Amino acid sequence: MPEVIVVGGGATGAGVARELATHGVEVTLLERGSLAAGASGAMHGVLHSGARYAVADPTSARECIAENRRLRRLAPDCVSEVGGLFVSLPADPDGYIDELAAACRDCDIPVERLSGETAREREPQLAETVEAALAVPDGTVDPVRLVAANALAAERAGASINQETAVTDLLVESGRVVGVETAAGKRRADCVVNAAGAWAGDLAAMADIDLQMAPARGVMTVTREQYADRVLNRCRPKTSGDILVPHGGHSILGTTDVAVEDPDDYPREEWEVELLFEELSPVVPALSEATVSHSYWGVRPLYEPAPDAEDPTALSRGFSLLDHAEDGRPGLVSIVGGKLTTYRAMAEATADLVCDRLAVSTDGSTATPLPDAAEATDRFGLEDLLAATRPA
Repeated sequence: MPEVIVVGGGATGAGVARELATHGVEVTLLERGSLAAGASGAMHGVLHSGARYAVADPTSARECIAENRRLRRLAPDCVSEVGGLFVSLPADPDGYIDELAAACRDCDIPVERLSGETAREREPQLAETVEAALAVPDGTVDPVRLVAANALAAERAGASINQETAVTDLLVESGRVVGVETAAGKRRADCVVNAAGAWAGDLAAMADIDLQMAPARGVMTVTREQYADRVLNRCRPKTSGDILVPHGGHSILGTTDVAVEDPDDYPREEWEVELLFEELSPVVPALSEATVSHSYWGVRPLYEPAPDAEDPTALSRGFSLLDHAEDGRPGLVSIVGGKLTTYRAMAEATADLVCDRLAVSTDGSTATPLPDAAEATDRFGLEDLLAATRPA
């Protein structure tokens, strides 16, 4: 069978490895650190219904609701079906709640309009000033366990999962990418899949390909108390400091969106944490007295095919699948952008393309339930990563 190297051990890379291995491809996954150590592990844990993107990015919204439904079935021990509310305050744009409701319906996202009083009955700590709300099927997801479960599924299907294995170069012969180089030596393959997230541009550059990534940092702050049972969103166009996520007796506040030049070296600013409380305390006034457990930052792997966007929030959260044969580098495929909620769709599309290029049949569904997530987390030694990004 053909051999494929997948570079990147986040949700997408682990998902690609699982898809390919299930189709009988010989797969080696290489992750420079630990699985889920990049954007996948350092996110706020929302399983998006798509409502957040329905107005400005309906394509991403439709992808999210489709994958939301699938992941509830495929990864039940990683997902909590808590539901979500988009709450409207007097300071939020007039008419936006109606615009959002209409956009959700257009994207096949179930939505229920609530009065402020009804919203407070469901979430008693909401502010008295909440005028109305939309109930949507947001959920929460444990990203570290989800990545681990995909990696274990890939391994059980025959894939080799390698942590702490950085790629130092791509091997190019007669214009074709034929493998990678690591500290342990050279590894050849029929295809290399670039699933390196915010570092995808760096990997592509090893083959003289200009892949325009636009990484953006975001902070998540964890409180010692839990302030809502559902995912709470500010009912306004997507911006910083507009989401509150329940997690095991705690709350996670998110997030900011600040462009960075180097996803390995960027400032972590206290003003970002302060902004979260400034923007979310009007939704839940008790947050003004909250005790912070800790904060952590992640870097989004945003793709910017037409550079010069001034605001990272304006970039699509959809994904792009790039066959670099079109750039004169056959043998290399990049999967960029997207969200953790849509990782499975990204992996499936990538595997379909690779299998097509390698003449491998993709008959038969790989959309089967994932293995036990706790067992998978233990198998790959990810307990410390869980502790760093999620409260105990």
